[in-house]
Amino acid sequence: MSIWTELSPIPFRVEYVDAAGVPTRALRAGNPDAESVVFLHGTSGHLEVFTRNVVAHAEYDVHAIDMLGHGYTGKPDRPYEIADYVQHLVDYFDAVGIARAHIVGESLGGWVGARTAATHPERVQSLQLLCAGGTVANPAVMERIKTSTRNAVTTDDVELTRQRLRLLMADPEDATEELVEVRHAIYHAPDFVANVDNLLSLQDMERRTRNLLTPEELARITQPTLIVWGRENPFGEVPEASAMHENIPGSQLELFERCGHWPQHEQAELYNPISLEFLRKAGR
Repeated sequence: MSIWTELSPIPFRVEYVDAAGVPTRALRAGNPDAESVVFLHGTSGHLEVFTRNVVAHAEYDVHAIDMLGHGYTGKPDRPYEIADYVQHLVDYFDAVGIARAHIVGESLGGWVGARTAATHPERVQSLQLLCAGGTVANPAVMERIKTSTRNAVTTDDVELTRQRLRLLMADPEDATEELVEVRHAIYHAPDFVANVDNLLSLQDMERRTRNLLTPEELARITQPTLIVWGRENPFGEVPEASAMHENIPGSQLELFERCGHWPQHEQAELYNPISLEFLRKAGR
């Protein structure tokens, strides 16, 4: 099964949107008259990480974007902090006419989604946090992310990209060769290579610490929130998910067995129905 056959049952398009001067790659599908669902990937990721989810969510106005500095989106030359990602997301909303959206964020995308929900509550209808980052600063995990990503980007060896993707998965087979090829091409685009340290800036302890989501901030999130976590997540222990669940009022926690850091991809057949049920309840 390839990315294209995953998407082929429905019409879709990939386009570039001018988000306040930042060309932003977006995959759009579904019903443009329905509520919007916006998918946000993790550190060094790209919109293809959601291709197993787009068709299942086609009753909605679906957007999956390459976030600021990632994928084929524009790469301003500065270290990115969470406020930069939030502003880019809001600028994207404004550019495509989204007044309010359901945000689905994986890893870094969840961190950005949670901060957006807290600081721009009028723009967020519901929130899904998929192995979300942003609540802890673990030096060993940060070093693993930084080293594995930089090695894969600065060395033109596809095996390093393959290893970087497999690091995310409980089952290495979920890091398909097609995803490896897509990521390898992105990683070795000249602008991505030049920008990699800006993209990894949140793996710096001082910068990460000042961007963390505090329990008090999480407690201010009033939107319906679904937290999904893999029990074999290499970048975060289950207690992190439990703490988010305890701090976000009324949130729902789902723990997936045999799952690493990409629950929406590794366990799509389990995640998609749970997500749809949650979205329907959270709808207007």
